Amino acid sequence: MEAQKMVHEANQIALFFSSYPHDEALAGVVNHFKMFWPPPMRSQIQAYAAAGGAGLHRLAAEAARQLG
Repeated sequence: MEAQKMVHEANQIALFFSSYPHDEALAGVVNHFKMFWPPPMRSQIQAYAAAGGAGLHRLAAEAARQLG
């Protein structure tokens, strides 16, 4: 998937959960990635976050690092 589109999608998920308490929000984003993103997309977001995660919402970046 194109990085810009992936970042946009991940940020939309993070924004949805951002009004929840931090731990709940983080768990929600991680769960969404696990349930709805196929393994290649999860690997891509993990690698993107590990490389700095430019443009990723803080929840999306943190969730991507927890996917491992």
